[in-house]
Amino acid sequence: MPVYLWKGKNSYGDKRKGQLEANDEAAVYNHLKKIRITPSSVKQKPKDIFENIALFQPKVTVRDVVIFTRQLSTMIDAGLPLVQSLEILANQQENPTFKRTLREIKADVETGTTFADAMKKHPHVFDNLFCNMIEAGELGGILDTILGRLAVFMEKAMALKKKVKGAMTYPLICLCISIVILGVILIFVVPVFEAMFKDFGAALPVPTQMVVEMSNFVKHQIIYMVGGAFAVFYAFKRFYRTDYGRWKMDALSLKLPVAGELVMKVSVAKFSRTLGTMLQSGVPILEALNVVARTAGNKVIEMAVTRVADSISEGRSIAEPLEETGIFPSMVVQMVNVGESTGALDAMLAKIADFYDEEVDQAVDNLTAMIEPFMMVFLGGMIGGLVVAMYLPIFQLGNVVK
Repeated sequence: MPVYLWKGKNSYGDKRKGQLEANDEAAVYNHLKKIRITPSSVKQKPKDIFENIALFQPKVTVRDVVIFTRQLSTMIDAGLPLVQSLEILANQQENPTFKRTLREIKADVETGTTFADAMKKHPHVFDNLFCNMIEAGELGGILDTILGRLAVFMEKAMALKKKVKGAMTYPLICLCISIVILGVILIFVVPVFEAMFKDFGAALPVPTQMVVEMSNFVKHQIIYMVGGAFAVFYAFKRFYRTDYGRWKMDALSLKLPVAGELVMKVSVAKFSRTLGTMLQSGVPILEALNVVARTAGNKVIEMAVTRVADSISEGRSIAEPLEETGIFPSMVVQMVNVGESTGALDAMLAKIADFYDEEVDQAVDNLTAMIEPFMMVFLGGMIGGLVVAMYLPIFQLGNVVK
């Protein structure tokens, strides 16, 4: 359906403008007449030539979906019809990709498609977890409640991801800066010293000679080094996309000395929060576990949760196969067992998630505290070592003159 841009004045003479999705201009004039707007111009909005090219379109962020979920929950709770709520949110959406997605969902809902099925047509925006919970909310008649829970869940998941990303950003920035500094020194600074050292007429100290040879190697092989780095990165990405490669790397990430503990705590927090929210919303446990497995973000955790779902389908409890995986901490297994026995598994999972959120905070602080001195020693040792190696011949200049 085309979109029309209009300008006009209201009954008080104030200028107004906006846009409206309608079949034709006559429908736009009729709508403006109903809301007492005297139109001065109505024209069809020009189409974006890049609208069908995904490369040139902005992506829908998690923050966009969280704000939409929160606003839709408020509107539904206030008694607004779903179609009208979607229309309002689509019109006020600044992201053109998300605006187009919401309008397509609204059009599907108007034709009789369920809200969940309409969302499933856009997996790049709404994942399986979101769609399954919306479906449970529609079936139970508690869509506003489900939307509220989804908003809270996504906000906490986004905060958790932000903490972990913040912890990893600092060392990566330091590493990149150190590589750039090292490259500048070896390519531009060391050759100047090398030219000066040739006039000394004496053998260079071993550290200085090593730095000079390293500089010559980098100058002549820099193109191959950069190309090799890109080749290794590309090969790693291809390897990680395979099931075996992803499983191997995710298993390795869980065994890292300090970061492995952080990865485990993040995975447990995400597993507990996701499963607890879905069970609280009325999603059957087998369906919930399958969704949790697909959204785990770690292949080892995904396979473990899949084995738990298979065991439950055979009539077993959730705690026993969870313990047999050997991945989840014993405290989590015991709390799940208690929650299952008392019939309050969703509440117990929420407590586990809250506990591990705090554990992640502590682990991030510990990792940051450990990385900072290590990076300072690394950078200081690298730059200081190069400077000392370059000035050793100058220190020995007196002996050379004699």
